[in-house]
Amino acid sequence: MEKKTSAPEFWNDNESAQKVLKEISRLKAYIEMDKKLQESAEEVEVLLELQSEGEDMAAELSAQIEKLSEIVNDAELRMILGGKHDPNNAILTIHSGSGGTESQDWAQMLYRMYTRYIERKGFKMEIIDFQPGDEAGIKSVTVLVEGDYAYGYLKAETGVHRLVRISPFDANSRRHTSFASVLAVPEIDDDIDIEINEKDLRIDTYRSSGAGGQHVNTTDSAVRITHIPTGTVVCCQNERSQIKNRDVAMKVLKSRLYELELLKQKEQHEKLAGEKKEISWGSQIRSYVLHPYRMIKDHRTGYETGNIDPVLDGDLDPFIREYLVMSATGKSK
Repeated sequence: MEKKTSAPEFWNDNESAQKVLKEISRLKAYIEMDKKLQESAEEVEVLLELQSEGEDMAAELSAQIEKLSEIVNDAELRMILGGKHDPNNAILTIHSGSGGTESQDWAQMLYRMYTRYIERKGFKMEIIDFQPGDEAGIKSVTVLVEGDYAYGYLKAETGVHRLVRISPFDANSRRHTSFASVLAVPEIDDDIDIEINEKDLRIDTYRSSGAGGQHVNTTDSAVRITHIPTGTVVCCQNERSQIKNRDVAMKVLKSRLYELELLKQKEQHEKLAGEKKEISWGSQIRSYVLHPYRMIKDHRTGYETGNIDPVLDGDLDPFIREYLVMSATGKSK
């Protein structure tokens, strides 16, 4: 594949060239992962040999085994992420639930959590739409997350997230329960054909607002597209022109409709198989309890932790790993 890139005609088709470069990058990551596994395993073997000869290598062994364990976990996830669109970029949307300021603040907390997670993974993020809350927080936000297997990882977060805490907005310091929904869909390639009838669309324009708006309250450059048959609504206000915002919104709409079709197929398959599994979209998947005790629990896998601050600061790998392993094997680790 690298030989192809040196051919004079390689860049004649830019789109095709980019796909080849992306595939090279993906394969190189596998090769590098294999190299790390071998080197780390060999280090453990050397230390074990020294230990067997009477030298005290306990501390070094412990550290090296922990390092090897992390590499194995990462490799395991890559093996699990074998879905057709797992390597794709992700379109991540967070919506506050009913409850006004409380839920909008919770949506803001989730947005911060995922921003930190994206930074930890070395992914890139671009805001597509941002709707600020009435008093605090956000009503909704949609971002494009770019990186290898961004969708494969973030698909584990789709569902309703529940927060229990003493409200900072309640003068009487009462306990409140807030909800926000998270949806991750793959950014689909242009070669996937999604039929959309223009008659099924309602397109509205409005003035950009909030984070990322280029012409805040000056021009009707932001675009909202409603797909009437499914009720799917997408917005984009990040680009400078209405035409560009419409193009991005259509791309998001296609990804959403594609995901909806996949969910329908999954639901039909489960009915035929006699299963009664609940589709994760719209179901409560995780609870974040800050009062009267401190605990975050994933209701799908049963995985929980009392060390909540790192999680809210983006350390989501343990939760995502448990979900992906469960999805692949049918049981939690």
